Amino acid sequence: MIRSILSVGGWTLVSRVTGFLRDVVMAAVMGAGPVADAFVVAFRLPNHFRAIFGEGAFNVAFVPTYAGLDGAGETRAARLFADRIFTLMLLVQVALLALALPLMPWIVRALAPGFSDDPGKFALAVALTRITFPYLLFITLVTLLSGVLNARKRFAAAAAAPVLLNLSLLVALAAAFLFPNAAFAAAWGVAVSGVLQFLLVWADAVRAGVAPRLARPTLADTGMVRFFRMLGPAVIGSAGVQIAMFADTIIASFLPTGAVSALYYADRLYQLPFGVIGIAAGTVLLPEMSRQLAAGDAAAAHAAQNRATGFSLALSAPFAVAFLLVPDLIMTALFQRGAFDAEAAARSGAVLAAYGLALPAAVLIRSIVASFYARQDSRTPVVASLTAVALNVVLKVVLTGPLGVTGLALATAAGVWVNVLMLFVIARRRGWTAPSRALAVTACGVLAGCAVLAAGTLGGLPLLERLMPALPRFRELAILAALGAIGLVAYAATLLVALRLFGVRLRRV
Repeated sequence: MIRSILSVGGWTLVSRVTGFLRDVVMAAVMGAGPVADAFVVAFRLPNHFRAIFGEGAFNVAFVPTYAGLDGAGETRAARLFADRIFTLMLLVQVALLALALPLMPWIVRALAPGFSDDPGKFALAVALTRITFPYLLFITLVTLLSGVLNARKRFAAAAAAPVLLNLSLLVALAAAFLFPNAAFAAAWGVAVSGVLQFLLVWADAVRAGVAPRLARPTLADTGMVRFFRMLGPAVIGSAGVQIAMFADTIIASFLPTGAVSALYYADRLYQLPFGVIGIAAGTVLLPEMSRQLAAGDAAAAHAAQNRATGFSLALSAPFAVAFLLVPDLIMTALFQRGAFDAEAAARSGAVLAAYGLALPAAVLIRSIVASFYARQDSRTPVVASLTAVALNVVLKVVLTGPLGVTGLALATAAGVWVNVLMLFVIARRRGWTAPSRALAVTACGVLAGCAVLAAGTLGGLPLLERLMPALPRFRELAILAALGAIGLVAYAATLLVALRLFGVRLRRV
């Protein structure tokens, strides 16, 4: 399982690195002004719907059902179930696209009401969103095909697909001189990437012999019944998380220009460890636990969960420390160039520090929620999610006044921690999770490594600033690279020594 996590994580890392390059180019070309704000809204809108109906709810309902049928030897039933769901998703997405395009001004006004005070920015956001929205149709089908491939332990193509989004955007931005402005170029890059990602995973599904075909959806199929029983609560749960993200965009649209962009750039760095580690672990863990539980081996399912949890925690903790201690250095070194000035870097750095508080919980939630989804319980995560979202939204309203855009990120951190703690307590009471001694030792080792990392960062930063020569435009990047290398060695050595002292191997947590 760890090898599969590394495979998914490796491709996700490539995706995040190319995504970072994409964001560096976007920041330099568009900055953090009205054009960037309009594109961020246009980019987020189809992704909000994708997260609700695609990756979020769909995976929760589809993967356990498909994996359960396939793991029980009902290969033909699993294939027919996938065919029917593929047809249904295609029809729904075409209908949604036909409705959304003419209604786009009202949709954008609902998502970013503050833009209405600036007619130029509002009109640009509407035009860009009409270009990006078809991306939703293709990426939803990509999600379905990825679920089929993941259930068959084929993870590479699905994990590699997002790389095409970043490459497409980079090519589009390089050709921005052919468009009215860089935002139009980026919007077309998003739309084209949806087609490219679909073709990639479809080709892999064809090679594996599991490419879905058109088939009439029917509730006479027991798999379809099971799917819809899980889908309803899963949609509500996924919508709850997206409501909080909608609230971010809505409230930020009323803040001074640049707030929406600050959230976006900080979130992109936050999503790097979350995507590489948390999502990779969850992608592999859910079908693994579903198969083990379908075979009646709860102990093996819990062991897999402990391995994924320990691995996720060990890899994500250093990022949280870095985000909390040197956010301004990170944003300055990585983004401050071209149209992205020092003020934009400082604003984004404050948001990044707040996201650092959320990172450990955000990574771990993908492992703990598998306890419920693998048992086809999608209702309990909904209750936990909506409770956390309610707190999140209330805190956004309360904190934005005194703290501005940083308050939105702090509210997100509080909501994520409430969500993961609620799920853990419930799963523990039901006996659906069983943390091992090795996992506890790993957690203690991670804490020790973080303490050493924090001490090295706080002590090493002033020293490096004195010793590092004046390098035009690259001094901060050189300091960040040196600090990261030293910190990585110190953290890894501390963690490995702690694990060795107690006879624990990370692969066998």
